[in-house]
Amino acid sequence: MVLNNLNYPLDFTFKITTLASDFNITDRNGNYVAYIRQKMFKLKEDVIIFNDENKSKELFRIQANKWIDFNASYSLKDLVNNKNFGRLARKGMRSIWKSTYNILDENDQQKFTVTEDNAWVKFFDGMVGEIPLIGAFTGYFLNPSYTVKGMDGKEYFRLKKMPSFFGRRFQLDRLIDIDDEDESLVVLSLLMMVLLERARG
Repeated sequence: MVLNNLNYPLDFTFKITTLASDFNITDRNGNYVAYIRQKMFKLKEDVIIFNDENKSKELFRIQANKWIDFNASYSLKDLVNNKNFGRLARKGMRSIWKSTYNILDENDQQKFTVTEDNAWVKFFDGMVGEIPLIGAFTGYFLNPSYTVKGMDGKEYFRLKKMPSFFGRRFQLDRLIDIDDEDESLVVLSLLMMVLLERARG
């Protein structure tokens, strides 16, 4: 499967030349991992993961279950093997202050939790980001991070927004070894989460 046995850290780099929320994933050596495309003008989020920027092969699809994403969950589908992979679920009220998501497997059993490390960073990022001119530079000094924990309490991954113009770059690092199937589940979930969190500021 394409989203495991990866060479971390991974860079998620958004394209600023398109209207859509498109981004590339590359590994620590600059090798291509995947290309993510969020379909525009959809009432519900619809995201396709391709093998490359030429979009020659569809690998996965992520779709929201609701129009409004306050309590939405996002189904993760393996298009190559035509199977449900699991889902990402935002934890409603808790996510207003501090972003929190649950990652569930194909049997709807919770496997991981993603939690924002410092809620104040996002608060100031959102507030300062509304100021004309200055807001464009918040990506250089207000950068939230997120930690993925298993049900065993261990920390498996950390996702960080990196200093960049318009907040266009994130980096994902694996902290400890993880099962291949679970690795793909987490990486897919974080792809969707990055789109949601970047839209929030």
